[in-house]
Parts: sequence; C-alpha cells; structure tokens
Amino acid sequence: MSTINGTTILIVGGSSGIGYAVAKKALVHNANVHIASSNPSRVSESIKSLKNDVPNGNIFGHTCDLAGHDVEEILKNLLATIGPLDHIVFTAGDSLAIQPLETIDLDAIHWAGHIRFAVPLLLAKLAPRFMNPGYKSSITLTTGAGSQKPFPNWSLVAGYLTGLHGLTRNLAVDLKPLRVNLVSPGVVTTPLWGPAGVSEELKNYTTLGKVGTPAEVAEAYLYLMKDTNASGSCVSTNAGSILL
Repeated sequence: MSTINGTTILIVGGSSGIGYAVAKKALVHNANVHIASSNPSRVSESIKSLKNDVPNGNIFGHTCDLAGHDVEEILKNLLATIGPLDHIVFTAGDSLAIQPLETIDLDAIHWAGHIRFAVPLLLAKLAPRFMNPGYKSSITLTTGAGSQKPFPNWSLVAGYLTGLHGLTRNLAVDLKPLRVNLVSPGVVTTPLWGPAGVSEELKNYTTLGKVGTPAEVAEAYLYLMKDTNASGSCVSTNAGSILL
C-alpha cells in the first residue's frame, strides 16, 4: 500500500465534520493539506484548530462558495491556485432534501442535487488538468447510507445518493488511470445535525448501538487514498445501520 507522506491533498468541505477529520489525519501522515469551504470564518477557525492539533502540519485554507451557477469557474480557480494535486476528497454537503413526494417540484429536484451530485461531477471534469497523472492519484467522493437503504420521504435525495455509486464507477473508467472512489457513511456526529446533535434514538437502528464519529469515518478516506489498487470502489461505514 502506498503512503500519503508528502502528497498534496485538497479536501472540499474540510472545515468541519468528516472533512476536518480527514484533514487532521492526513496532516498526521505528513501530507500537505488544503481545505476549502464556503464560510471564511469557519475556514480560519479550522486552520487555527488544525495547527494546534498538528503543530508541524502544512495546512492551507481556501474560501469558495459552490452554491451558484458559476461553480465551475470557482472550482477551476481553486484548483489552479493549489495544483498540482495528488488527491482530492469531496465531503461538502448541505442539508438533506428530505420531504414528502407530493411536495417535490422541478426547482426542488435541481437544488437537491446541486452540491451533492452536480458539483462533484464538475470537479471530476476539471480535476485531471490539475492533478499528477497516474494511479497513485485519486478522487474520493461522498454519498450516504440512504443510497443503500430506503427511508420514508427520501425519494428526492436518494436518487442522487444512489447515482453517486454509478457516477464513481463511470468516472473511474473515464479518468483512468486516475483512481476514483466513494465513501458511504451512515449517521455521523457532524454539525449538519444542528445544535441538538444526533438523536439518541438513532443508535437503536444500528447493530453496534452507536453512530459514527468523524474520526472513525475519516479512516475510509485515508484507506482509499493509500490503496493504489482501489478504483471504482465504495467503502461503507455505517455502524451496521443498513442491516436492520
């Protein structure tokens, strides 16, 4: 298995949650880490925190808002500022578009997939221009357990989450020998759950009696960056929630 020591890694969505945990672990492995997020104050706070956690780490922050129609140009500028890259990790996400089927309209469909599907597809389109060529480089995308198990009122978002499995496999073909992989987390204790955090009840819907932590799930991303034989693969880390 390869090493990420000395590699340059971009983590889109790296200022909090899973992305932050990936950044911290990558710094411990002596990688040069760039985090990008839409909130400048959060980026600054995360950079400060990561420097405190890993004093000798090479960590850099970038602010980019991916919500608009100019997202492709924003991504291009971000990549040009950093490159050449060895690895890209995409953990950015907005609130899950969970709503009853009868309330869905075309605008809702477009918005639900913007950050979670359209942006990673555009990122993959641009990435090869700014990445070191060959199978040692990789892109790792993020889906969720909703892509593997149906839940009531998840029809809108589940299509995109499931679509990321097919997208990953096809990108692995279109971008070969660059590797493209996917991580599918279950419930993880991240800021997306709001001030109240994860409900204790959700632990009852796992075989482990617990939900994931960002540090646990981050290991999947480190593995996929280091395993130079993995492409078109999905690592599922969900506390056994899809088994119940």
